[in-house]
Amino acid sequence: MSGEKKIRRALLSVTDKSGLVEFARALSEFGVELVSTGGTAKTLREAGLTVRDVSDLTGFPEMLDGRVKTLHPRVHGGLLYIRGNAVHEAAVVEHGIAPIDMVVVNLYEFEKTAAQSGVAFGHLIENIDIGGPSMVRSAAKNFEDVAIVTRVRDYPSLVEELKSAGGALSRETRWRLARQAFSTTAAYDTAIANALDRISEAPDPQSAATPDESSLPLTLRISLPLAQPLRYGENPHQRAALYADGSGQGVAGAAQLQGKELSFNNLVDLDACWELAQELSEGGEPAVAIVKHTNPCGAATADRLVDAYRKALACDPNSAFGGVIGINRPADGEAAEEIAKLFVEAIAAPEFTAEALGRFSAKKNLRLVEVRPAPPRPVVKQVSGGLLLQDADTGRVTESELKVVTWRPPTTEELRSLLFAWRVAKHVKSNAIVYAREGQTLGVGAGQMSRVDAARFGAMKAVLPLKGSVAASDAFFPFPDGLEAIAEAGATAVIQPGGSVRDEDVIAAADRLGLAMVFTGIRHFRH
Repeated sequence: MSGEKKIRRALLSVTDKSGLVEFARALSEFGVELVSTGGTAKTLREAGLTVRDVSDLTGFPEMLDGRVKTLHPRVHGGLLYIRGNAVHEAAVVEHGIAPIDMVVVNLYEFEKTAAQSGVAFGHLIENIDIGGPSMVRSAAKNFEDVAIVTRVRDYPSLVEELKSAGGALSRETRWRLARQAFSTTAAYDTAIANALDRISEAPDPQSAATPDESSLPLTLRISLPLAQPLRYGENPHQRAALYADGSGQGVAGAAQLQGKELSFNNLVDLDACWELAQELSEGGEPAVAIVKHTNPCGAATADRLVDAYRKALACDPNSAFGGVIGINRPADGEAAEEIAKLFVEAIAAPEFTAEALGRFSAKKNLRLVEVRPAPPRPVVKQVSGGLLLQDADTGRVTESELKVVTWRPPTTEELRSLLFAWRVAKHVKSNAIVYAREGQTLGVGAGQMSRVDAARFGAMKAVLPLKGSVAASDAFFPFPDGLEAIAEAGATAVIQPGGSVRDEDVIAAADRLGLAMVFTGIRHFRH
């Protein structure tokens, strides 16, 4: 370690106050003078710590409803002046500027505010932090003399270094903190620009900040902080890490309650099963999705969660071994008792009851993650030389939107099964065929180059009898042969987008085979 600099004065102004008191107390024990603002100062004083108001440092009170607190030469001068530079030293003496050796800042939670449905435009704008990023940049620029702390998780390691170095931090540490700080402000500015870029006209401050969904961004800005490094990627020779948007939503923002470290493949599969479980929530019933290599190997709904799990498992129990499970409601003890009989890598649910946690606790390696639903977001894929961006596939069809194209319409029972199969097919890699009956998948033909092969493969994978089942196809049938394979397997009704130049041939084949067939008018390719 080299270039150690003693910390004598620290300015603390944080939104996230977790760990704040302990860190500030440790600084105080090293004789560091604590300077703070607003709510941060109040929290520290209530903990019994001596704190100097930033207004004492600047000679100006906080003003304009707290908008102006730290935007002052006596703050930024204390951060930016180069120690040992004769001109700088003379200037700070002349203007009564005291050095600030550490800044502890985390910013207004703009991302979480922007993620709220119906947030008022004025509230969104008010949550744009100005003073915080300014201090972060000033401190980070002058890292040779100033330490900038922007992450709560850095507090413990900094305390340990301060203890070992008698209240000083090394140049290496200050440089690491500065790099992180610039990443923080870059991500913050990107989040603001992305959110505001989607609001084409500024509404009244009290009106909802409604994004304009009619156009894609002119500039694609992606800046996400590192959430956690991963052991490796899809394969051990590939490096990997998880980057999160800071909203605390979705699989990237999930809270892991137990189990081994999540892997790259775990996260990809968890996202797939979580999204499918949410898709199946439309009917209001408990739903379970079992996924292997991003494809469903079983999905079901039922009146009870444990029954939904049993039905999902029955579709393909061999493939379910070593898979991941997504649940659309709190995992209870009864369901946990059944799930614990199978080896699975991970389970995603909005909550785990105490009984479920107790039952799963014996399986130390099983990863349990609590997930907060995230709103649909654009999908980004990388291609050589650039990126592809598309809207999330939020396409839905209702019973009234279906077009019956055969002489025989589907029965009420077939219709319910068709809509269920259609929702599942949306989450299966193309070409996709899904066989289902009464809220249960029976066979899944995924990722085939030929649609007729997908129909045959799904039937081949079926463990339960397919007689009287229905089938969903994610895209149209280009020839009657795929439909014929479905009828041969035992299905009696089919749901598909339609739109082929050979639709009439396919409809004629369905009539000949006695199949009921409906068109959705939309497809669900998934590459």
